[in-house]
Amino acid sequence: MYTRFFGLNEKPFAITPNPRYLYMSERHAEALAHLMYGLNEAGGFIQLTGEVGTGKTTVIRTLLEQLPEHADVALILNPALNPGEFLQAICQELHIALIPTDVGGSKQMIDALNAHLLEKHGKGRRVVVIVDEAQNLGADTLEQVRMLTNLETATHKLLQIILIGQPELREVLARSELRQLAQRITGRYHLAPLSREDTAAYIHHRMKVAGASGQIFSDSAISEIHRRSGGVPRLTNIICDRALLGAYTVEEHWIEASLIKQAANEIDGHWRLRRWWPWLKWAIAPIAMIAAMSGGWLLANRATPRHPVVTAAPALLPTLNASASTIDIASLFTKVGANASTDSALVGLFSLWHIKLDPTATSPCDQASLSGLECAYQKGTWSQLMTLNRPAILQLNDDTGNVHQFVLASVKNDNAKVLIDNALYEATVASLARYWNGDYLLVWRPQVVSHQTLSLGMRNNDIVWLRNALNTTQFGSASSSSSETSGAATSVKTKNLFDETLMKQVIEFQRTHHLNADGVVGVQTQIALDSLLNPDHGPLLVTSPTS
Repeated sequence: MYTRFFGLNEKPFAITPNPRYLYMSERHAEALAHLMYGLNEAGGFIQLTGEVGTGKTTVIRTLLEQLPEHADVALILNPALNPGEFLQAICQELHIALIPTDVGGSKQMIDALNAHLLEKHGKGRRVVVIVDEAQNLGADTLEQVRMLTNLETATHKLLQIILIGQPELREVLARSELRQLAQRITGRYHLAPLSREDTAAYIHHRMKVAGASGQIFSDSAISEIHRRSGGVPRLTNIICDRALLGAYTVEEHWIEASLIKQAANEIDGHWRLRRWWPWLKWAIAPIAMIAAMSGGWLLANRATPRHPVVTAAPALLPTLNASASTIDIASLFTKVGANASTDSALVGLFSLWHIKLDPTATSPCDQASLSGLECAYQKGTWSQLMTLNRPAILQLNDDTGNVHQFVLASVKNDNAKVLIDNALYEATVASLARYWNGDYLLVWRPQVVSHQTLSLGMRNNDIVWLRNALNTTQFGSASSSSSETSGAATSVKTKNLFDETLMKQVIEFQRTHHLNADGVVGVQTQIALDSLLNPDHGPLLVTSPTS
């Protein structure tokens, strides 16, 4: 997606842990030091807490990579177990052989564990149990955990236990019935979020590892990232990823605070986007939802177009020519109520392209890609929307703050037809504009095979498409047209090169169609050209008399 645009080798802010991107702030180093102390100290508990996304998992991974040679570790990642299951999990992690009659019997498993610990102690080894997400331990299981620290010799505890969890773990251990366990905690550390300076260093570190040759985020942008993320690395990743995607879509190589605000607002639901895209869930669950609803920019992967694979859908296109009584938008909010939902809007928009969505399958934009289509989620003006000239889902905010999703199906003069739950309504453009906040999602069919931004100096077959498209829309120069007839050799040399003459044609096209006249052919310019040519006869907002 945006990696090539910024000269990166890969996405720098992926959520999945990657050791190459490890950044140990002073806080993380202190947390790691506490855990290392727990590995070498004799007996008891070590407690590490931190908010979601502050990097506890990163610390655990680093700890496991730096284990002393004399340490054996049992890592329990799913502590939602009863006492017997918890003991069995520890024995399995430590490779303690249990006979069938031992499984399910706490005394038998404790005896087997004690024998194992004595053997390891005799060999000079330390045995440590690390429990992640320990706030999920039940009271009975926690009591069983406490009892394990009674396994000892005359001079040494045989087992060291490290409890890692969210701040709720402190509340759990503060219960009166668990005071005996709390008294045995020999070390406590709370992992706080990053400072502003650490946030800046964290961002620069990840960008450098990803291949960035210079700074992309301004100082004011980094300050805004820290303010909006609260210094939580996971939220920092999400905001930065969305900002890079947004900058790429509007073709900006420098990210300022305003773009961060837009990305963060969309993520935290400032524009009530939590209802957007309930189907667009990525494989990584909650982070997936945030990314899908993040808005502002392209939602679909920019993959090579495929041959259309069209599925049956309700025949809605003919109804667009049907008459519909004009209705005030405010009245329409009351009339349609919950029917103006994201689900209904997605079904309606895709049906205009003759695609029937399967809510149980992959995301809508993934399903659209099977037909060679892409989603583009933008924020702009009405004139820009008319320039792109494709049906779109509009996000409207009523006077009470509720959000409605209408499919803008067609526009004629001062009136527009909107599609809501398979029903067609007509409203004035002025009334729509009053409640529209500028957010919209449209679907289009890319004609550029590589799906990249086209700019001066590039040479490939996509430039041939661009030249032909501009010539067809009467924005090609006479010289370029004559060169095409002057010989095959000359044609090959000039048609696939983005030269200064072609850039001037692009600027003229952009200026005429109220686009950013920078001579760079990005998503909006490509959509505008595709809509004008409309080679596949896709749905348009405004149709010419002859179409």
